Amino acid sequence: MKFRTLFLGLLGAVVAVTGVMSMKAAYAAEQFIPMLVYRTGPYAPSGIPVANGFRDYYTLVNKRDGGINGVKITFEECETKYNTKQGVECYEKLKNKGPTGASLVNPYSTGITYQLIPKSEVDGVPILSMGYGRTSAADGRVFKWVFNFPATYWSQASAFVKYVSRQEGGWDKLKGKKILHLYHNSAYGKEANATLTALAKRYGIKLTLLAVDHPGQEQKAQWLQIRRKKPDWIFMSGWGVMNSVAIKEAASINFPMDHFVGNWWSGSDADVIPAGAGAKGYKSATFHGAGTGWGVHNDIVQNVYGGDKAKAMENKMGEVLYNRGMVNAMFGVEAIRTAMGKYGNKPMTGAQVRWGLENLNVTKAHLKALGMEGFTQPVKVSCADHETGGSVMFQQWDGSKWSFSSKWLPPLRDIVRPMIESDAAMYAKENKITPRKC
Repeated sequence: MKFRTLFLGLLGAVVAVTGVMSMKAAYAAEQFIPMLVYRTGPYAPSGIPVANGFRDYYTLVNKRDGGINGVKITFEECETKYNTKQGVECYEKLKNKGPTGASLVNPYSTGITYQLIPKSEVDGVPILSMGYGRTSAADGRVFKWVFNFPATYWSQASAFVKYVSRQEGGWDKLKGKKILHLYHNSAYGKEANATLTALAKRYGIKLTLLAVDHPGQEQKAQWLQIRRKKPDWIFMSGWGVMNSVAIKEAASINFPMDHFVGNWWSGSDADVIPAGAGAKGYKSATFHGAGTGWGVHNDIVQNVYGGDKAKAMENKMGEVLYNRGMVNAMFGVEAIRTAMGKYGNKPMTGAQVRWGLENLNVTKAHLKALGMEGFTQPVKVSCADHETGGSVMFQQWDGSKWSFSSKWLPPLRDIVRPMIESDAAMYAKENKITPRKC
């Protein structure tokens, strides 16, 4: 009896240890990526499709490819409500999860990004603030752990001015033109002001800067000013409900919608649909396609939704911000894959992923293999340039869908890059950082 009890006890211990070892082995083969989302709050209409795009792309990589080189992606959402304090709390909650800690963090808020920049190097968690955040983080000599490719707010603003010059018939036609920047009164909304001011001085543009307070539902006073000033063009750096309210207000005063251009956070389906027919002709910047006309969408329907396209569409597939979340997830996945090329097919640490981000090279051939040919532009990151100075496309709403309305326009690097380096140098001096040599 004693022998049987002892034997069963030993067997149980072996099973328990084996079970723990199996669990650890399974856990060790996972790459954890935190997801800071805002499915609730005033910015939920924008946050939901972004979160769905991330989720579906990670799920696609797991189901179609078996993970990243055999390493499964795990992820966990944390609700920020687009609130900076809650976003930092989410980061602190998730940064140490997974076998190697968080691979990288996508804050999806300029305010949250600013708060995480000093934490990133200390915690060993790189920041991928794709097309948002602190613009001068593009200088990788100072901001080793922050990446904001394929283009920054400053590059985007310069591409907008270039687009206007093309529409008006040349650079010389900008002199005396009245351009108004309608912006969200936050760190994000103000980012483009410096570039627009510099370009206004260079080309003789009459620039007006007009802020809209959070969340942006009340804009009557601003649109009274716009009616008085009668700008030739409006550029908007808005977010969430601010965008749809502004587009409705523009339509109500019969502002020519083809001269109203949003930045890439002011050009989603949720921004234009509430205005109905009044939004027709509205434009915005972008750096990827809209709709479901790419192979990657077919892969998502088949692998994530079991062939049920209607279900995928219910989850916002093809909407501008869904596609943005999807392409953002792709860049993160490919940075991890790049890191594995150097360090081996195993879960990567944040430091290893940082190397992968800095050596990321997504070519046309690579995009084609991912089912994204023509969907976005190739990206090649370097030590000194964490932005890459990617080109910007402009799209236009025809009342039912978005379509490209320009060629890819390179930013004005001769204006933007010196501004980036100057601001980065100032940050380095203030924070006693010795810039790297690249």
